[in-house]
Amino acid sequence: MPPRPTTWPAIAADLARHITGRTPADDARHVRVAVDGAAVAKPKDLAESVATALRPLGREAVVVSADGFLKPASLRFEHGKRDADAFLDHWLDSGAMFREVFDPLEAKGSGRVLPDLWDTAKDRATRSPYVELAPGTVVIVVGEFLLDRWFPFDLTVHIHLSAGALRRRGQEEWTLPAFARYDDEVDPMANADVTVRADHADRPAWSGIPKP
Repeated sequence: MPPRPTTWPAIAADLARHITGRTPADDARHVRVAVDGAAVAKPKDLAESVATALRPLGREAVVVSADGFLKPASLRFEHGKRDADAFLDHWLDSGAMFREVFDPLEAKGSGRVLPDLWDTAKDRATRSPYVELAPGTVVIVVGEFLLDRWFPFDLTVHIHLSAGALRRRGQEEWTLPAFARYDDEVDPMANADVTVRADHADRPAWSGIPKP
C-alpha cells in the first residue's frame, strides 16, 4: 500500500490507540516501542507526542533517548570524528542499552530503567537515578540506527528522509554514507512495522498501522 498523507498529531494518536489496544492496561508487561530516524527528522518529537497521547488512554509512558547511551568520546572517535562507518556501527553502546533498559523490562526483570548513562557534551557519566516503572508502562526508545541491534521491540516506527532531505535539514555531509548504508543493509522502510516519509516536514505520509 502506498504511503498516505497525514499529520503528525494523527500519527501520534493512531499509534497510541494501537499500542493501548494490543496490550490492556492491566497487563503487567511493559511495551517496548522504537521511534527510529535521523535526529534532523525529529523522531523525539513524535515519541513525546505518542507518550502524551497515551496518558489520557490510561497508559503510563516514558521516552528513552539513545543519545544518552552513546559511548565515551575515546571510543566513538577512535577512527576520527568523521568516520561514517563508526557512526553507524560503533557510536551506540548497545550492551549498555540491553543492560539498563531492555533487560529490566523482561518478564522477570526488575522494572528499574536507567533513562540515560553518558553525557556526550561533558563526556562523563550522567549519574541519573533509576526510574521504577509501573506494570504496563510503555517505553519509547528514540534514536538513530535502532533497527539492526537485536533490541526486542514490540513495535517499530521508522521516520525516513531521503539523502536530499537529510541535506536540506542540515545533516552533516560526512554522515550521509552511514544513512545510505543503513538504508541498504537494514532496509528500515521494509522492516519497520510503521514507516513515515518525512521529506516535507509539515506533510508526512505514512504506511498506517499494520493489521494483526
